Formats: sequence, C-alpha cells, structure tokens
Amino acid sequence: MSTGSTPSSAMIRSMLAAGALLICVVSSLFIGVIDMRPAELLSDPEAMWLLSSSRLPRTLAVLLTGVSLAIAGQVMQVLVQNRFVEPATAGSGQSAILGIVLMTLFFPGSSIAATMATASVTALLGTLLFLLMIRRLPPQETYLVPLVGIVYGGVVGSIAIWLAWQADLLQLLDVWMTGEFSGIMRGRYGLLWIAGVLAVFTWFVADQFTIASLGRDHARNLGLDYRTIMALGLLVISVVTAVTIVTVGIIPFIGLVVPNIVSRLHGDNLRYSLPLVAWLGALLTLLSDMVGRLIIAPYEIPVGTVFGVVGAAITLWLLYSKPAMRQA
Repeated sequence: MSTGSTPSSAMIRSMLAAGALLICVVSSLFIGVIDMRPAELLSDPEAMWLLSSSRLPRTLAVLLTGVSLAIAGQVMQVLVQNRFVEPATAGSGQSAILGIVLMTLFFPGSSIAATMATASVTALLGTLLFLLMIRRLPPQETYLVPLVGIVYGGVVGSIAIWLAWQADLLQLLDVWMTGEFSGIMRGRYGLLWIAGVLAVFTWFVADQFTIASLGRDHARNLGLDYRTIMALGLLVISVVTAVTIVTVGIIPFIGLVVPNIVSRLHGDNLRYSLPLVAWLGALLTLLSDMVGRLIIAPYEIPVGTVFGVVGAAITLWLLYSKPAMRQA
C-alpha cells in the first residue's frame, strides 16, 4: 500500500467509527418503555419532553461513563504495568463504596458533592494501598497482580457490606454495587461531566503516561517527574471511580477489556490509542445498555449485569488468544 493512501484509509475508518457510534446514540434515544418515533418530536410536545428529560440525559450519561471508565482502566494498567487490572477489580471501586457507606452512616444529610469527595479520597487511599501491596510481588508473575486485586477488593467490599448490614443499608448498597442507568434523568447526572473532563485531561498528558509505563528508572532517565505523573494518574482513577459509582454504580470489565482490545489492535502509545479507548468504551457501554432495555422489555437488565457477561467472555478470549502481530 502506498503511503499516500494511508491518510484516506484512516479517515474512512474514523468516519465509519463515528457513524457506528452515532447510529447507536440515535437508536438509544428511541428505545424505552414508552414508544416514541422521530416524527413525533415535531408534533408532540410530550415526546420532546420525554427526549429532553429522560432519553437524552440517559444516553449522555452512558457515553460519559463508558469513556471515563475505559480511560481510567487504561491509566491504572499503565501505573501498575499490568494488563489485567482495572479499578473495579483492584479495590478502587470497593474503596469508593466504603467511603459512601461511611458518609451515609455518619453524615446522612450530606450533599452529593461531599459524598463524591469522600468516595474519591477512600478510592485514592484504597488504590495507594493496592499499589503498595503489589510492589513486593515478582514482576514475572503477570496473573498474580489481578488475583491480589480481586482478593483485596473482596476484603474491602466485605467491610462495606458488614457496615451496611449493621445499619440496615443493604438495599441501598445494592444500588451502588450494580451499575444501571434507569434512574438517570435531567439534572441527575451532572457529576459525570467531571469524569468526562478528566478523560480529556488524560489525553493532554498521554505522553507522560506512556513514558511512565516504561518504569520508574526509565522515566526518570528521560527527565519525567515520575511521582507527579503517578499522583495525577491516581487522582484520575479515584475521582472517575467515585463519580461513576455515586451516579450509576459499579460497572465491571469496561476498564479491563477495552484497553486490552485497543492495545492489541493499535499498540501502546496512549496519545494515539486513547481516542480509540474512549470510542470503544462508549460504544460497548451504550450497546450493553440498549440490550438491557430490549431483552426483557418493558423491564430492564442492569447494564452492569449485561457488561459483566460480555466482559467475562472477552476476558477469557484475551487470556487464551494470541495477540495479532502489529506492524512497526
């Protein structure tokens, strides 16, 4: 293939990717318990109200969640230098839930912003503890790191469940443990824009994260302030995790499978792979939400359940398949 055709091919792929996401977005707007057709938006005020107050906010919330969780998973994999970790399986999500439970117990009248801030702090502390735990693990044992993360997250989650059980908050805890978008309305997803802003910020410092993925010594030799980049990465992970859990709950596997798929197809340079990670995270999350709304309509299956099944299957494929050879 000649070099002159490469830009046009990349443009065609980008247009196809954008078109696929746009089709899913438009389809999502017209899927729900109440039947609504595009023509009704021009003649029926109730249809326009339904679109603006429920369908559009829900779709935007799904897109923001998919983008931010996928990018947060990419950042965590860079920091840990392991492809099989993500916030939901490394204790970050469980630590955020523990912070929410503590705020509910001791400050039941606190605002959503205060709850999110507390969840961010506990997620940050939980992620720091996880990083300290895996420092002593042998680097050649790739699968030992996620196993430790799963066990660690299980312990933290058990503490949160025990506290919720003591205070009769298990039903409330179940909302945070199962990610779903049925309760998203206009004005109830604003915190997710914080996660979206952090996702954009990650792209601006993508080169620094790429250098950090080489390891502490190599990064310092290249003049990178390794501690600052680690702190920025932990901040992105903790805030994104807290915001999404406070708003919609835990959605597993997004931060695990999306970066791995993109890495196999596009390499490890974050400057070029992050847009693909964001696109695929948004697309898969939106598709899972649409399937959850359609499979047993008019009832819903939480998107966390749907993506859990899909993500588990993709994870098994990632474990047992060989990466395709990429051109230099």
